[in-house]
Order: sequence, then C-alpha cells, then structure tokens
Amino acid sequence: MKIRLTQSYVSSLKPNSEKPLWVTDASTNNLKLYVGTSGAKVWYLYYRNADGKKASHKLGSANVLTVAQARDYAQEFMYKLTRGENIKKEKPKAKLLLGDFIDNIYAEWRLNTHKAAQATLNMMKSQFESTFYSRPIEELKISEFYTWRNKRLEQGRKAATINKNIVALRAALNWGVKHGYIESNPLEKLELLKEYDSDIKVRYLSDDERERLMAALDAREEKIREARNNHNEYLAERGRALMPALNGKFADHMKPMVLLSLNTGIRQGSLFSLLWGDIDFESNTITIRASVSKSGKMLRIPLNSIAVELLVSWKAQSAKTTNEAFVFASPVSGGMLNNVKKAWFGILKAAQIENFRWHDMRHDFASQLVMNSVDLNTVRELLGHADMEMTMRYAHLAPQVKQAAVELLVANKRRKKPKY
Repeated sequence: MKIRLTQSYVSSLKPNSEKPLWVTDASTNNLKLYVGTSGAKVWYLYYRNADGKKASHKLGSANVLTVAQARDYAQEFMYKLTRGENIKKEKPKAKLLLGDFIDNIYAEWRLNTHKAAQATLNMMKSQFESTFYSRPIEELKISEFYTWRNKRLEQGRKAATINKNIVALRAALNWGVKHGYIESNPLEKLELLKEYDSDIKVRYLSDDERERLMAALDAREEKIREARNNHNEYLAERGRALMPALNGKFADHMKPMVLLSLNTGIRQGSLFSLLWGDIDFESNTITIRASVSKSGKMLRIPLNSIAVELLVSWKAQSAKTTNEAFVFASPVSGGMLNNVKKAWFGILKAAQIENFRWHDMRHDFASQLVMNSVDLNTVRELLGHADMEMTMRYAHLAPQVKQAAVELLVANKRRKKPKY
C-alpha cells in the first residue's frame, strides 16, 4: 500500500491480528512503515546495494521518529549510499523527549489499563512539564531531581506528596525501559524521602462526629419525604398526576451508600460501579470486579449484618435489580452515578463535620477495625492492599496490641516459675 504519510495517519494505524502491514510513503518511495500484529510501528529504508540486490535498513521506531524525521534519515542514508558509504553502520540519533514519551507513548497504555490514569497523567504534567518535559530522557540526571525535590520542600510541599510525584514518573520510565522505548531509568536509584506520621493523613470519625453524621442522614431523609409529600399535595389540589410515594426504608441513595462505605471500606469508584450481580446474599459478600478495582485485581469484601440489611432493603425498593443493573443507579439517567459531592457536602455541613472526604470513610472503616484489635494483615486483606506498607498507617491506633504482646513475657515467666 502506498500513501503520502502524515503523522496523524501513522498514529491512527491499527494492527491486523492476522498479518503485519507495510505502508510505502508516496513522498519517499524507498521509505516504508511496518505495523506488526502486536502494534509495533517501525520505519525501514529499502534500497539496492552495490551488487544490485534488494536490501533494507531499520531506521527506528515510529514512536520515536516522526514522519518528517524518518524522511530526513531516508534521504540522508540514500545520499550516503550513492557515495558508496555503508549505511549499516549508522544509527538514528533522535533523542526521545520526556514530554513526548509521556504524552504520545505512555499515556495511551496508561489510559487503557488504569481507571485513574488521567489524574496521574495530569499530575505528572503539572509537576514536571516546566522543568523536564522538553529534555531528552537520556540526558536527565538524578542530581536534577534532587534539586527539584529540595525546591518543593522549601515551598512547603510534604514528603508524601513529593514521593507520590516521583513514584508516578519512575513507574512511567520503568514501563518505557521494559517495552524498549528507553535504555535506562534516570530515577532508578533516586531514594524516596522519609515520610513522617504528620505527612500521612488518617482521618476518621470521633464518636461524637459519628452520632452527628447519623443524625444528619436521618434528618435529610425526613426532609426529602416531607418535600415529596408537600409536592404531591400541591399536585393533588390541581388534579395533576402525583409523584411516586417514598414508602421504602430509604428516601434516596445517599444514606445506604454512606452506611455501606462505613461498613465495608469500599472505594467510591467501586461503589458507583457496583452491580446487583456483584452481591452474593448467600455468602454475604461483595465482589469488586478486576475491571473496576484500583489494583486491577478482583477483591471480595465480606458484609456485616448492617450492610446486608441495608442492601436487602435497598434492593426491595429499587426499580431495576437484574444482575446487570447498578445498585446505586443515577436517579436522573438511570445509568452509573459519577458525582455525589453536592449531597455529601450538604450532609457534612448539617452534621458540622469538617475536613472529612468521602474517601475518609475508608480510613474510618480501617481505623475502627484496628482500634477493635483486628490484626493489621486482616485489615490489609479487607482493604485490598497489595502489601503492608499502606496498611501500616493505621498501626499507631492499636497501642493495646503492643501492650498485650509485652504482657505475654510476664505470663510466660509465671508459667515457668523461675527461681529468682
């Protein structure tokens, strides 16, 4: 196939699962683009050697060389060939810029494999665009990142935030090394800053805040029901069709969502994506599908009696309860919810609770478990953490566990009845 190649056309080419695709550039007849079945795109130069035999020369990946650069290399090599030089000794010297790698190579993979990919990409752009995006990756030095990091510390940034920025960029570069786009990761040996307890926020509800939250949820339910009754009275007086009466246990989705979050530690994204088919009332478990899990792995969450009771009641009053239906469908579209900020902030304001995000209900869930002597490994499994590092932020909430551990020494000595 011959076509005058453009950058947008090259980017749009999709692999054929059955056989590779070859495209000849109409502007440079001896320049060809190879598109493999795996999606790899490589520039090749085709020519006849001194013996008149057909030969080819690999110019480089289309993820690194633009169409214009590939044409320039092809013309340069053909010129050298006419002069009798051996072009096989030459290698393209195009240097991959960090910004080009992130925006044009890494971003596509990240967006297709991670739910929160766009937030991560936006974060890297905001933190590194002005300093490193225009630099070739192979020229980046670890000392420059120490300087960048020290400047952030002087500006009052917390170690945990800086580490999060570095970890995201280092992961992107590791991916680039693994897939052959870059030779080495300049951040490989960069040690993370030490994080202190003050850098790690573990916000959970006090007993008083919990009572106020429950009271605010109940008051909101009464207000919604009262508003619906008043509106129906208004419609009835005018002989118009009435709105459905709110006779179920819950007035709307907010109270069951909050209660389920507090009793399972489920992430908000997983909660929004929850289907009735994900709930097993026989084993009293929720399955977080790998496709909606932050870790990309399936997770099963056990349900306590409060969670089971509220889900049974909510299902009884839900319009759609097939396996494919959302548990907490949008009251407007009937599809998946994507935002409850207005209602949530209203509840917090009524409860006079400050500095408490929706995600903090997950922290509250874990904190309550730890303060009730549940071991950290069990908490880790319930939260779906891959290792203990994230779970250890809750360790300080269980001083009684350490106290019990040292008391074992006393009990052991008494059993042995030492002679002293």
